[in-house]
Amino acid sequence: MRIGYPCINRSIGCTANSRFRLASYTPARLKETLARNLACLERILHFNAENDLRFFRVSSDLVPFASHPVCRVDWGRLFRREFARLGRFIRSEGFRVSMHPDQFVLLNALEEGIVERSVAELEYHARVLELLGLDRTAKIQIHVGGVYGERPAAMERFVRRYEGLPRFVRRRLVIENDDRLYPLADCLELHRRTGVPVLFDSFHHALLNRGESLSAALRSAAATWKPADGRAMMDYSSQERGRRAGAHAESLSLADFRRFLQAARRHDPDVMLEIKDKEASALKALDLL
Repeated sequence: MRIGYPCINRSIGCTANSRFRLASYTPARLKETLARNLACLERILHFNAENDLRFFRVSSDLVPFASHPVCRVDWGRLFRREFARLGRFIRSEGFRVSMHPDQFVLLNALEEGIVERSVAELEYHARVLELLGLDRTAKIQIHVGGVYGERPAAMERFVRRYEGLPRFVRRRLVIENDDRLYPLADCLELHRRTGVPVLFDSFHHALLNRGESLSAALRSAAATWKPADGRAMMDYSSQERGRRAGAHAESLSLADFRRFLQAARRHDPDVMLEIKDKEASALKALDLL
């Protein structure tokens, strides 16, 4: 079981997801920002190696505007060596890396323009992982999308669009249960129809489910992963006290995480902590583990 955290390290004084406004886009600005992001990502990975944190979610903002028509820079070719160096380090340390596009990626959208932009964004994410030289265990996680007033039709659109994706994207894609529209049961149905693995989010499941216990849900989600996909990936968080339902905790609740581990350990998943203080909670979780 590897413990990880997403995108940002609050200890090292840099960010790997620097952005700028579309109005100020220039090829030079893109190159400068990407160089800075890759340098910071390297620092984060070295921090993680020193602290035995072997699971990390790379920010979708690593390459600003990569899927936007304004970007005509062949950033993959220009930074080929930097990506290759990072990939060698990731593999040598036994890291697991993932990515999680923003919520505007909607494969089952009604508007074809949204679908086209979503596919372009997924192709960008897959290209990053390919440039790093990572096998198919490096995953891209997405939510199913919208319901649009008719759940069966929306799920059918997802199946059709998923099957039409390029193979280099499809082999990396996993779907995550969410806390508003698509619970685990729907994700399992889509797995049965497409073979896409299901990434189980324990916090989302607590907020939206169809009566499945945590143990049963963990077992069902873990069974969707084939050996070639690597061990199951799971997201963990808990409720922040005094905030709206669904607000992620500021720091790790050791008691709650211990309960999660007791249920999850038989499946030996890689666990991403969606806790706001990032690596600080990941280190506490690692000590508990």
